[in-house]
Amino acid sequence: MAADAADAVEMRGALVRLRRATGLPVAFGGLVESPGRHVRISELSGTATPALSALAVSSGNGLGGKAVALGRPCAVTDYSASRQISHEYDMAVATEGLCSVVAVPVVVRRRVRGVLYGALRTAQPLGDRTLGAAVAAARDVEQALVVRDEARDLLAVWREPGPAGAGAAWEEVREAHGALRALVPRIVDPALRAELLAVCGRLADAGPGPGARHVQLAPREVDVLACVATGATNAVAAQRLGLRTETVKGYLRSAMRKLGAHTRLEAVVAARRAGVLP
Repeated sequence: MAADAADAVEMRGALVRLRRATGLPVAFGGLVESPGRHVRISELSGTATPALSALAVSSGNGLGGKAVALGRPCAVTDYSASRQISHEYDMAVATEGLCSVVAVPVVVRRRVRGVLYGALRTAQPLGDRTLGAAVAAARDVEQALVVRDEARDLLAVWREPGPAGAGAAWEEVREAHGALRALVPRIVDPALRAELLAVCGRLADAGPGPGARHVQLAPREVDVLACVATGATNAVAAQRLGLRTETVKGYLRSAMRKLGAHTRLEAVVAARRAGVLP
């Protein structure tokens, strides 16, 4: 799946969750086009007309453009009559019959990557519950984009020329591999989780170890070893993985036994030789 298409899927899922959580009849959104600062409305949920489809929203214009410019959620009770926004997109909004609208920017690493909207067809205030749900849906998209960006960065480093395991670049891969392994269990989307695990597997396969020894480690054992390989203590690994410290110790002991290792360092080295870790 192409990167932009995968990102659009995240937006689409967030819109469905927003409507389900709030009962809003309409939700829509899109991502910032590159280059430029336009948000292209590409995902629609509950709309009755194509009026909003492919609409290009400029930074500072309309409700969504205001949210982009300010980098924070914005809402109006009566879109067409509001004095808080400019009105470049009134015709599209009126055609769809929208009145109360909230727009929440999707911000990744201080850069707006998209906007998520929720709307009513009547002019009534959107309550705190609705606004909170819109923000939560945007945060879901942000998390997914952060993880995807990290995965792409990892693959870019992995594809750099030069012998595997050499220099600071490979150490960066190892550290990021550990961070991704810690993130995977927290990802709700099964497709995204599978994608990240596939990236982790490719990175481990590309490592300097010959992989001659076949070792069957449980996913959580690999997660713990990946944390240990970055120098994390059991307590830090537990915090990253959302586990109890005693549970981490149990996974580590099990992995060491399977690897024939007597120390944490031996376990990491053996895992790398077996191609379990990069």
